[in-house]
Amino acid sequence: MTSPGLAEWPIGVADDRVRSEVSAVIGDGDDAWIRASRDVLCWRVKTRSGFVVGDDDPVRAGARQTITFRILGVTIREPIKVVEVHASDARVGFSYRTRPGHPVSGEEAFIVSRDGDAVVLTVRSLTAPSPRQPWRAAFPLLRIAQAIVRRRYLRALRVG
Repeated sequence: MTSPGLAEWPIGVADDRVRSEVSAVIGDGDDAWIRASRDVLCWRVKTRSGFVVGDDDPVRAGARQTITFRILGVTIREPIKVVEVHASDARVGFSYRTRPGHPVSGEEAFIVSRDGDAVVLTVRSLTAPSPRQPWRAAFPLLRIAQAIVRRRYLRALRVG
């Protein structure tokens, strides 16, 4: 759905999910590329944004994780399953799908790519309200939180 292997994200079937794609240049040159492409597959885009990942294993398709985030003394658990990992000479990334118990329903992808000498991080997401309460009722607030977290993601792998 979020297609980390594709440079252009095709428009999918229209449904109730909110679609988002944001990108930022995070560095320049081969050293930045090597570091960022390694870091994205070691969950650092999440851990450097304040999340805790269940283990230190590199991202792999089929892996199930419970990612946690603490805010105001409350721990929020986000069960996910990695659905795709992509690695090529100019594009590295992965996507995961939410599992029951996650505050929202959907999929998110983190992609590092090269654009000439520039190294770019792209975050794609498809989000719908969770089918479960209290998360379903909190969806408007969760959308605001997603926007804040996306800015953190775009800074997480930045060089310098």
